[in-house]
This record gives sequence, structure tokens and C-alpha cells, in this order.
Amino acid sequence: MSFKSSALLLALGLSLSFSAAARIVCCDVNGKRTCGDPPPPQCDARAKTVFGKGGVAKEVEAPLTAEQRAAREAEEARKKEEERKAAEQARKDRALLNSFSNEKELDAARDRSIADIEKNAEQAKNRLESAQAKQKKFDEEKEFYLKKPMPANLKKQMEDNEREIATQQKALEQKEIDIAAARARFEADKQRYRQLSGRK
Repeated sequence: MSFKSSALLLALGLSLSFSAAARIVCCDVNGKRTCGDPPPPQCDARAKTVFGKGGVAKEVEAPLTAEQRAAREAEEARKKEEERKAAEQARKDRALLNSFSNEKELDAARDRSIADIEKNAEQAKNRLESAQAKQKKFDEEKEFYLKKPMPANLKKQMEDNEREIATQQKALEQKEIDIAAARARFEADKQRYRQLSGRK
């Protein structure tokens, strides 16, 4: 029998055995092909080829180590986060183009937003000035109680007024931050709008 005939018969025999078996597993062990049903124990921690009914082959990766699993999970999480950011940016881009027809509309929206903040800031400023005026009166009243106990009611009013001053001062500081943030946000939107509309 020739070499070719022997090889053909061997291949045919393997094919028939794979077809008859429900599941045959093969893997490389030290450079040698090892197969079996049940699967050889040496294949447990290696990449393997699984032959099902009809000799259909399926490649199976080697089990991942703990470090490899962690790295894969981190990579998958990174990709998901990138996809989420891309989807969010696409949503913002659509909203930007649907909301404004030109840069003048963007500028007008910016001015309206800042005007609303400034209106609230003006209210906080008025309340602060009112509280500061009260504070002056309270300071004058304190002069009468340098040598005697201050009435509890007056003391409470002074403490409440001091808190009001601190609250309105903080509110005014926040309004300044909000205005700067609004300007920066609309400037970024304008730059993005130019990119999306192909303008420089």
C-alpha cells in the first residue's frame, strides 16, 4: 500500500470516528496533537478543537487566568464607556443642530441664559443689602447691652440675620460661577456647531 493510500485511509478513519462520536476534543501538548473522548485532562487548560456530530469543528480558547479575565473585563468596560460617550455626543450634536439654525441664535440663547442668572443675582444682592442694613441697626442696639444681658429674642434675630448675610453672599458667588460656566458652555457649543456645519 502506498503512502498516499495510507494517509487517505487514516484521514477517512478519523473522519468516520469524529462523525460517530458525539464530542471529540483535540489539543496540542508539547507540540503533539492529543485527542480523546472523553477529553484528555491535558487539554483542560489549553486551547482546543472540539469536533461535534458530523465532524463539525469548533475552536475553544484556553481558560483565562485571573489577570487575563480582569484585563479583558477592563477592556470591555473601556469600550462600553467609549460607546456610551460616542452615543451621548451624537445625541448632543443632533440636539444642537435641531435647536439652532445659525450662530446668532446661539448667541441669543446665551444672552437669555445669562440674563436669567443675573436676574436671580440681583434678587440675592437686594436681599444681601437688606440684611446688611439690618446688621447696622443690630450693631447699634448692641451698644445698649454692653453691661447687661441681651434679650434672647434680639440675639436670635441677630444670629438669623448673620446667617442670611452669609447665605446671600454665597449665592452671589455662585451666580458669578454660573455665569462663567454659561459663557464657557455656549462657547463650546458654538465651536461644535461650526464643526458640524462645516464652518470656520
